[in-house]
Amino acid sequence: MIKKILIANRGEIAVRVIRSCREMGITTVAVYSDSDRTALHVRYADEAYYLGPSPSNESYLVIEKVLDVAKRSGADAIHPGYGFLSENAEFAERIVKAGLIFIGPPADAIRTMGDKITARKTMINAKVPVVPGTKEKIIGDSNIKKAGKEIGFPIMVKASAGGGGKGMRLVKTAEELIPAFKAAQSEAKASFGDDSVYIERYIESPHHIEFQILADKFGNAIHLCERECSVQRRHQKVVEETPSPLMTAKIREEMGKYAVAAAQAVNYEGAGTIEFLMDDNLNYYFLEMNTRLQVEHPITEMVTGIDLVKEQILIASGQKLNYKQEDIKQNGHAIECRIYAEDPENNFMPSPGLVHKVTEPQGAGVRNDGYVYTGFEIPLFYDPMISKLVTWGRDRQEAIDRMKRALEEYVILGIRTSIQFLHRIMKAPDFVKGKYNTHFIADNEDFLFKPCFEGRENKRISSKERRELEDIVMVSALLEYNHERKLVNGKTDQNGTPSSRKSSWKEFGRKKSATSRL
Repeated sequence: MIKKILIANRGEIAVRVIRSCREMGITTVAVYSDSDRTALHVRYADEAYYLGPSPSNESYLVIEKVLDVAKRSGADAIHPGYGFLSENAEFAERIVKAGLIFIGPPADAIRTMGDKITARKTMINAKVPVVPGTKEKIIGDSNIKKAGKEIGFPIMVKASAGGGGKGMRLVKTAEELIPAFKAAQSEAKASFGDDSVYIERYIESPHHIEFQILADKFGNAIHLCERECSVQRRHQKVVEETPSPLMTAKIREEMGKYAVAAAQAVNYEGAGTIEFLMDDNLNYYFLEMNTRLQVEHPITEMVTGIDLVKEQILIASGQKLNYKQEDIKQNGHAIECRIYAEDPENNFMPSPGLVHKVTEPQGAGVRNDGYVYTGFEIPLFYDPMISKLVTWGRDRQEAIDRMKRALEEYVILGIRTSIQFLHRIMKAPDFVKGKYNTHFIADNEDFLFKPCFEGRENKRISSKERRELEDIVMVSALLEYNHERKLVNGKTDQNGTPSSRKSSWKEFGRKKSATSRL
C-alpha cells in the first residue's frame, strides 16, 4: 500500500486529495510556488516543499523540480490532480522510471487519448460512435476545402492536441473555412506546440454529457453514470449536474457500455472520463477522454457514495476494483457550481486579489471544496477557480433550491466572483426545466446578467472594518504561532519552515506580511 504521496498541484484539488489521504492514514507532501507560500494546501499537508517562482512554467510545470521534491521527501507516489502535468505522458513515464507510482493511467493511454485524431481512430476501431469527420490531420488549403465539402456545413475545426476550447473554430460556410483553419492552426501552435487540426461535423444544439469510469490493472472497468456539463462559457464548464435531465435509463446503459469499452480499448487504469456530445434526438457521439480526475467529480461522489480519490489510490496500489457494475446506484441528485474569482459583467475577466472575508455556506446537503480563506491573496498566475460548491437533494428541484440557498449564504469580500451569476443560472427558467444545451448562456444573456441579490462580495470595507480585520488576523496568527511552537518536532523543509503534521506550513512572519497588505 502507498505510504506517502506528493500532490503535484495546488488549490482546491490539492486540498481535496490531502483530505482523502488523511482518512487513509497516508502522509502527504505539498509543493508550492512563491505565490502559494501561505496557501491552504501548504498549510494542510504534512510536509511542504518550495518549487520556484510563481509562473507555473517555473514551478508546477517543471518535471525535474517535482521529481526532486519526491526524492528528497521520500514520497513513494505522485498524484497529479488535474491541469498542470496531469495529462502529460512524459511526466507519467518519468515518475515510473524514477521508481515511483503514478496515480493515474499508463503513459501510453495518456498519449493515445491526448491526441484527438489518434483517439478518434481508436474509438472507431473499438466501435464507439464518433462524430463524422476526418481521420487524419488536415494539411493544406485544398485538403480542408475537400473535407469540408464532404462532411457538410456547419463544421468544427479542432486542434488535435490540448483542450479548453483553444484551437477550435465553428465554421458555418465554405467562405469562412480557410480563415478559420489558419486561425485554429496558429492558436494550436501557440497553445500546445502542435498545429495539427482536424474537422468534424458540428452537432446542432449539442449537449455535453460525460461518463465517469474506473478501471484497475486487471482489466476490470466500470462506469459511475453520467454528468451533464452543458452550462459552459467559452467551452469551459460552469455548472454540472447528475443525473442528466436529458438521460433515459436505456440511453444511460448504452452510453455506459461504450464508455467502458473506450477505457478498455487503451488498457486504462484509474479514474477517467469519457465525454460525449448528444443532440436533441438523443443521438450521441464520442468527443474525447480526460485521462485524469475531473473538476466535477464531487457530484458523482455525492450520488454514488464512492470516494474517487481513494479509489485512484487503491488502484495505483495494485488492488482490484471494489465494485462491480451492478453495485453502482444513483441516489438523489447533485449540482456543482464552479466559483470563480472573475467578473461576469466584464467578459469574465479574472479578479485576483486579497480576500477580506469568507463566509462559506453550510447545512444539509451542502459541500464546498475550496482553498481560500480570510487574508489569503488569490494569485494572478493560475486558473481563477477558487471553489466548487456542491448541493445534494432527494430530487433535482431540492438540489436546485439548496444551491440557491447556499449561494445566498456564500460571502467573499474583496474580489469579484461569479456567485451572483451562478445564482441567476439556478433561477433561469430553461435551467429549472432542465431544457438547456451548450448555448444556454448565450441564449439567456438578458436574464443571466441581471443582479439577483445584493452584491456582498463586491462590497468595499470601511477603514474601521479594515483595522478590525487586521487585528483579528494578527491575533489569530499569534495564537497559532505560539501553539505550534509546542508542536514542532524539529523537522524543517528546505527553507527552514517547521515541519510536523500540525505545523509544517505555518510561520508567523508570513501571516504578518499578509495582513500588512490589507
